[in-house]
Amino acid sequence: MVSQGDTAPTFTATLGTSDHEPFNFEDHIGTDPVVLAFFPGAFTPPCTNEMVALQERIDEFGEGGATVFGVSADSPFSQGAFREEHGIEFDLVSDMAGDAIRAYDLEINIEPLGLYDVANRAVFVVDEDRTITYDWVADDPTNEPDYDELTEAVRAA
Repeated sequence: MVSQGDTAPTFTATLGTSDHEPFNFEDHIGTDPVVLAFFPGAFTPPCTNEMVALQERIDEFGEGGATVFGVSADSPFSQGAFREEHGIEFDLVSDMAGDAIRAYDLEINIEPLGLYDVANRAVFVVDEDRTITYDWVADDPTNEPDYDELTEAVRAA
């Protein structure tokens, strides 16, 4: 599993909009920290709580110069509707092919919900050198990260 001190894997995917804009992680590395927040699925209560909590702290992350991306296996259409419904202003990345999820070794199945090969809840802070300076991976995908700790990690990056 990818962890603090490792070089962050790069990946390509699609932005969570109806325009299907391509997303290349490498295009967002090099000047400021990046927060990658992997989540299992849009519109589920813990994922909604997490993405809304990140949105509520977006100014604090911005003070640290960070750009935030939510990453899930949801379709771009689903992510677009999710962003709109919950007022999420940062970009969501649709990893339907699972490339990012596998690169970060986060694949899980949540069988009671019929979810297979989705992302476990995890957060990584990546610095301008592509080094992971903070990592948090949920023991249980219903858990959420410590947002104060994450905010401090962004400021330190």
